[in-house]
Amino acid sequence: MTDTNKNLFNLDELSDYKVAEDYSDVRGWNVKDANNRTIGKVDHLLVNKTAERVVYLDVEVDTTLIEEGYNTYQDRVSDGVHEFLNKEGENHLIIPIGMAVIDEENKLVNTNQIDSSTFAKTKRFKKGYVIDFGYELDLVRHYRGDNTIHSSNAADGFYDREEFNNKFYKRNLK
Repeated sequence: MTDTNKNLFNLDELSDYKVAEDYSDVRGWNVKDANNRTIGKVDHLLVNKTAERVVYLDVEVDTTLIEEGYNTYQDRVSDGVHEFLNKEGENHLIIPIGMAVIDEENKLVNTNQIDSSTFAKTKRFKKGYVIDFGYELDLVRHYRGDNTIHSSNAADGFYDREEFNNKFYKRNLK
């Protein structure tokens, strides 16, 4: 994840973006999976400036989920050399905004489409790392269980996918 490929920005970094008046700021809210298990808390809202909106929730993962997924291997043992998927200190993951349901009354974010075992096997990153498009693509494939999502879906139209179909957050045009 290199800075040269940066296309996602924390909402806090962008002075001309804010949470729209009609929507809740979910930072600090717990995130629950499809089985109502807490998987972490929303740390940041990630904006794609081309799409001009929030496209991901950056979640600091609950330690129990980290412990559950810590020994997951990136490659199968039968493939020869392999390494742990997640390393010490990698305690963040992102969730496409369209895969989240905001429960304003209980101040919760629900991910009814994703369970904790899927989250436990998700490649995480350290807070502050730049997220490149390859990570985004792998993540959507992983959450959907769909390896047919091709990298040609890249630049144009990627954020038009249903995983990002949510207008909770929009640009404050001054």
